Amino acid sequence: MKVLKFGGTSVANAQNILLVENIIKKEASESKIIVVVSALHGVTDQLIKAAESASQKDENYTQIIKNLEEKHLNVVKELIPVLEQSSWLSFVKKHFNDIEDICNGIFVLGEFTDRIKDKITSYGEFLSSNIIAAKLKFEGLDAHWMNSSEQIITNSNFTNAKVNFERTEQNLRKYLNENQHQIIIAPGFIAKDEKENPTTLGRGGSDFTASIIASAINADELQIWTDVSGMMTSDPRLVSNAKPIAEISYSEAMELSHFGAKVLYPPTLQPVMVKNIDLKIKNTFEPEAFGTLISHQLEKQNFENQQIAVGISNMSNIALLTLEGSGMIGIPGFSAKLFQCLSNEKVNVILITQSSSEHSITVAIHEKDIFNAKNAIDFVFEDDLKLKRVEPVKIETNLAIVALVGENMKSRSGVSAKMFGCLGNNGINIRAIAQGSSEKNISIVISEKDTKKAVNVLHEDFFESEIKQVHLYICGTGNVGMKLIQQIYDQNEYLKENLLINLRITGLSNSRKMIFSDKGISENELENFNKNGEDASVEKFAQEIISRNLRNSVFVDVTASSDIPNIYEKLLKKSVNIVACNKIAASSDFENYKNLKSVARNHSCKFFFETNVGAGLPIIGTINDLMRSGDKITSIQAVLSGTLNFVFNNYDSKQTFSEVVLQAQKEGYTEPDPRLDLAGTDVARKILILAREAGYSLEFNEIENESFLPEECMKGSVEDFYNALLKYESHFKNLLDNAKKDGKILKYVAEFNEGKAKVGLQHIAPESDLYHLYGKDNIVIFKTLRYSEQPLVVKGAGAGAEVTASGVFADIVRSV
Repeated sequence: MKVLKFGGTSVANAQNILLVENIIKKEASESKIIVVVSALHGVTDQLIKAAESASQKDENYTQIIKNLEEKHLNVVKELIPVLEQSSWLSFVKKHFNDIEDICNGIFVLGEFTDRIKDKITSYGEFLSSNIIAAKLKFEGLDAHWMNSSEQIITNSNFTNAKVNFERTEQNLRKYLNENQHQIIIAPGFIAKDEKENPTTLGRGGSDFTASIIASAINADELQIWTDVSGMMTSDPRLVSNAKPIAEISYSEAMELSHFGAKVLYPPTLQPVMVKNIDLKIKNTFEPEAFGTLISHQLEKQNFENQQIAVGISNMSNIALLTLEGSGMIGIPGFSAKLFQCLSNEKVNVILITQSSSEHSITVAIHEKDIFNAKNAIDFVFEDDLKLKRVEPVKIETNLAIVALVGENMKSRSGVSAKMFGCLGNNGINIRAIAQGSSEKNISIVISEKDTKKAVNVLHEDFFESEIKQVHLYICGTGNVGMKLIQQIYDQNEYLKENLLINLRITGLSNSRKMIFSDKGISENELENFNKNGEDASVEKFAQEIISRNLRNSVFVDVTASSDIPNIYEKLLKKSVNIVACNKIAASSDFENYKNLKSVARNHSCKFFFETNVGAGLPIIGTINDLMRSGDKITSIQAVLSGTLNFVFNNYDSKQTFSEVVLQAQKEGYTEPDPRLDLAGTDVARKILILAREAGYSLEFNEIENESFLPEECMKGSVEDFYNALLKYESHFKNLLDNAKKDGKILKYVAEFNEGKAKVGLQHIAPESDLYHLYGKDNIVIFKTLRYSEQPLVVKGAGAGAEVTASGVFADIVRSV
């Protein structure tokens, strides 16, 4: 014999009940079955609402009852043959008259007790089960209605009664032996106490009813039919990639349901687990789907080659209570005293953690229980508080519990490290930790606002190892920015396939507009960006990144703005990785530079700025590798401006100096204002950054800058600048001629030696490594303790939107 239970959504309306009927027919054709049903969807909540409204003298309760009556009458009209409807319509009306009489009494007395609550909520399952039984009978099936409340005996703890299993099993066995029908229909949730008072088994009690019956008759199988295809690896409302769990052990299912897996009411498992009865969770709306099998057989299987975890569950509205004090150390009974006082107030302790010093003990409870818990603790520990043996209880709210569950976590090293590592890398602070000695569950308490992020991070690391989702927030849509965006679109399929990374542009901003989309900004949306975006604000962009709180977030700065670096620290403190093409931050005051690096390190996130020097060349990365391996950089000689190298490689006096600079600007090698390049400021910043990365404390104003531009060129507008270049053409020609006279060429060189740095125009001889440098190429020559005789040289294209974007792209990939 099998026991089938159908939840509220499965019997929400006549259409759904017809689906249930088809399932019942199929199962009844194979064996005798007992069918337990919930109230029609939402009915229990509405009955409670009606009674509460009545207790508050709100006459609207009568309308709520009328609406519920109409709902049930419509179901009867749609399911029961017309000639047979009269008696069943009267049946529904009679019981709703009873409900209204009860609510009238509540209205007069202004009192709504738990005992009355059990009485009024019992009508939901009573009505739905009777109507479904009648429907099956009219279909010619051998169906019989059983009143569960006559068979299941409980204590008088109304709204959450405790079952007397011995008497209940006797009742059920006797009843079912006397009623040998093919199909037994029974209401869930309801029972009675020794005095014949109606009681209920708590919310989710219909599942419990089915489990009690299955256990009593030693059923072959218990089936829980609901609106999802079994238990999932995580809550699908939070994790879009949550997967069904095909098979799971009883102990794993118990852990998941205890910590919030809504598909299964926790007490349901105990009765069938004791009897080793398999439990299946099935989908009423997709009956052919396998669902989830919960089986005692799985407890004994070898899990060595299976997945480490089976699921992640979460529970919201959690509070932490912490009792601490020096008077607790070494004194037996404090914990017992705490738990007893909470038990007396019916406060459920969900999680416990205690320091090894015995100085404090922390418990997690539901937020709704805070008031009762605190009052109980204050009363029981009154003397200890007065004598300062303990401190006043500390309360933290707005918390959630996230639990990683799996039989295969047992004796596996590194599971906790992996769990805490991925959470830490995403800036999720853990307030408390609990792990049972069975090692099947690691539970953590975190801020409730981090729940979605935490669950997704864990799900990605433990269940989606094939693809890592990365959320990009890009500031800057100029030449480099647009090249970067296009490279991301073009290369993303390759990254998914080969590096198991999915880059999603979830935020985009320029100086005018900004847009956001958690699902990713498509190429079509990008085309209408400036038209459809909201007004841009640096602070608001940062706040959006923080408030969205998405896992694996990377902020990408491809601007030259001096304002945007001001938000770096705020983002790093939220564990948002930063990739910066912008040189402002790394070349700012040394204390600020050092602070940003420290904040990134302390918050387990990345701050990469490889493209600050040499565009896509691995210059900063090379320095980092040398330093990490124990080498020391003693000197740097470099040509670091692709713009200046292009200009001096192409200036041969056949064209004016002004024409060559203009050509460089048109080809995208210069800033919009070329003076930023030609004045040497940009090169000075670059050598400063390299010196700092090499471990030297250097400020920008300590760099000697030998400018080759006449002072007049630095005044006025960009147009004035070009006019001044023409005016001083003879000056530039003299610079070129003086170099040629010595058989040398002009290069704008940055040097760092003995802790000092300078930049300026130099005459370069043919034997120098700097001589054969063409186009927009950069070169950096490192001398180190290891590379003292033969220097280490990095050389290649050091300017241009395409190569700079590719360097930023490489930093993005490295950051995740």
